[in-house]
Amino acid sequence: MERGKMAELESLETAAEHERILREIESTDTACIGPTLRSVYDGEEHGRFMEKLEARIRNHDREIEKMCNFHYQGFVDSITELLKVRGEAQKLKNQVTDTNRKLQNEGKELIIAMEELKQCRLQQRNISATVDKLTLCLPVLEMYSKLREQMKSKRHYPALKTLEHLEHTYLPQVSHYRFCKIMVDNIPKLREEIKEVSMSDLKDFLESIRKHSDKIGETAMKQAQQQRNLDNIVSQHPRISGGKKSKKEVCASSDLEVKNTSPMSEQDSGILDVEDEDEDEEVPGAQDLVDFSPVYRCLHIYSVLGARETFENYYRKQRRKQARLVLQPPSNMHETLDGYRKYFNQIVGFFVVEDHILHTTQGLVNRAYIDELWEMALSKTIAALRTHSSYCSDPSLVLDLKNLIVLFADTLQGYGFPVNQLFDMLLEIQDQYSETLLKKWSGVFRNILDSDNYSPIPVTNEEVYKKIVGQFPFQDAELEKQPFPKKFPFSEFVPKVYNQIKEFIYACLKFSEDLHLSSTEVDDMIRKSTNLLLTRTLSNCLQNVIKRKNVGLTELVQIIINTTHLEKSCKFLEEFITNITNVLPETVHTTKLYGTTTFKDARHAAEEEIYTNLNQKIDQFLQLADYDWMAMEPGSKASDYLVDLIGFLRSTFAVFTHLPGKVAQTACMSACKHLSTSLMQLLLEAEVRQLTLGALQQFNLDVEECEQFARSGPVPGFQGDTLQLAFIDLRQLLDLFIQWDWSTYLADYGQPTCKYLRVNPTTALILLEKMRDTSRKNNVFAQFRKNERDKQKLIDTVAKQLRSLINSHHS
Repeated sequence: MERGKMAELESLETAAEHERILREIESTDTACIGPTLRSVYDGEEHGRFMEKLEARIRNHDREIEKMCNFHYQGFVDSITELLKVRGEAQKLKNQVTDTNRKLQNEGKELIIAMEELKQCRLQQRNISATVDKLTLCLPVLEMYSKLREQMKSKRHYPALKTLEHLEHTYLPQVSHYRFCKIMVDNIPKLREEIKEVSMSDLKDFLESIRKHSDKIGETAMKQAQQQRNLDNIVSQHPRISGGKKSKKEVCASSDLEVKNTSPMSEQDSGILDVEDEDEDEEVPGAQDLVDFSPVYRCLHIYSVLGARETFENYYRKQRRKQARLVLQPPSNMHETLDGYRKYFNQIVGFFVVEDHILHTTQGLVNRAYIDELWEMALSKTIAALRTHSSYCSDPSLVLDLKNLIVLFADTLQGYGFPVNQLFDMLLEIQDQYSETLLKKWSGVFRNILDSDNYSPIPVTNEEVYKKIVGQFPFQDAELEKQPFPKKFPFSEFVPKVYNQIKEFIYACLKFSEDLHLSSTEVDDMIRKSTNLLLTRTLSNCLQNVIKRKNVGLTELVQIIINTTHLEKSCKFLEEFITNITNVLPETVHTTKLYGTTTFKDARHAAEEEIYTNLNQKIDQFLQLADYDWMAMEPGSKASDYLVDLIGFLRSTFAVFTHLPGKVAQTACMSACKHLSTSLMQLLLEAEVRQLTLGALQQFNLDVEECEQFARSGPVPGFQGDTLQLAFIDLRQLLDLFIQWDWSTYLADYGQPTCKYLRVNPTTALILLEKMRDTSRKNNVFAQFRKNERDKQKLIDTVAKQLRSLINSHHS
């Protein structure tokens, strides 16, 4: 049963499927029926489907037949109408044939016209093609004409650009023409011509820039000076300045710029001449002087031609040669400041140009090349300055040179060049500047000392008094209380020398300006130079004055007084330096002034000269001594020469009242000792072979006069009979002979309490021998007198004992 049901179900499904396919065939377009039929053949019941299809066909045939039977009368009527139309169609055919014949006859003329039209069209096409070819050729010819015109007018970079366009853009389009081949062959020659002409322009530019480096450098240094002045103004008025550009910024913005920096510039203007402007007018920038377009054009031309490296090497080589020429100083550069200025201007002009080339071209010069040139320039410049500055003997010229070097260094530093070595060299020049200052001040001091009257300065009114006190730091309450007229203790050279020392310090300070030194360094430099001025220059001048042959005691006394006051003023010089450098003297490593030592040494030299001078004067008086060594009786008073000598000493020591106590006392003691020694030598000299007791007594009167002078206290400050001790040797010797106290001398000799302790046996023997010779020759009959014989024996006995003392002393 179940199988029967399943078969029945399958049969129903197959029938439904066949019905669907038949409907699809009826409703589907014939071109798309293939898939439907394929599904029938894919199935297994196509036999049954064919049966169904035939049954459907028969069904449709029956329907068609029914329909035809229904419309048959209409079909008959249609056939009748069709037969009638056939006749009309034959007539139409005949008419068409006739019309065609007529049309053929008429078309022959049209064909001829069409052939003519065809020829015209062909000519028109040929003309159009010719116009197109000419349109391609004309730009080439125009570009070539433009090229020749640019070459003629020396616009070489545009000509090169035109040549490039012609070669790569226009000529390839018409390369098959013969004139184009000629142009192509001529292009390398044109390139070479452009290359040579542009190089010629560059050579002219290099020659011009070499000649005008002086003017370019002068302009750059003027701008640097203006900027420095502006910086000084801004630093003095910080509230006004909102900000300050660096020198590099200023130089970059205001310095070398080019009027026509484009390589397409139409003209090569080279170097322009600029008239000198007044100081009030604005200084022209170097961009007003230089046109760098020849360099740019040549660089671009060589770059386009693929020879940039050749151009760079040539440019650098030529500029190196020019640098060596610029760095060669003229032989007479040291004679004037203008010589140095021109030398610096040329160097600055050279490097200003190179710096501009560095910043406006890409790779023509590089920083390594610039640094190499600068190192060479720096070494040669420093060597030249060392050589030529050594010839300068004028401190004003050295100072001006220093200011010029500072401006030179600041200018190049503004362009980024290192200038530390220049400032180091300036410190060397500072030593030379100090030497030239010392030489100049040596003359100044000599003039002051030579023209001084070596007398205290008289003042008659308050105005003069204040003027001198304003020039020299001097305070004396007692002098201020004195009425006018009155006198300062020192002479005019004191305030003059003091003010000249201050002027020297100012001159040293001027050199230290703008050297970028610290206050301590400036202070140290000033103090060292001032010490040289004091210890060497001023000291030598004072020593020369003191050692002069014609210098008098009054002058020497005044020099001692003057140097004493100058020594006291040294602390004010210390304060003066401290005030201008703002470096306290207590600061570590601060150099102290040696003025005190200088003036002490000068004073000591003057004191020694006083002692020497006094001794010389004493010697001159002693040369007037005229003793009668054979006189039997002494005179009634001291010798005239000695009285005059004592009078001279009294008047001289009266002048010593302003001297320090020790100086006057030493001078007095030295004079008395020298007088005592000289008198002793006078008594013992070999030329005096004989002397009498009367001559010895006269000599004793002179010694008593000296002792009286010593007791009178010519110089205050001596204690007791200190000054008389200068004559103690003479006194004891004369007392021994006049009193003839040989027994005491011989008995007490060698004891500390001996009355004649200062009498030397040798001295006594010499004098005794002279008196013995006198006794022998005084009277030929003396030997017959008992007293004379006894005295002679006594002399012989004393002489023998003295020789014994001398021998025992030597043994």
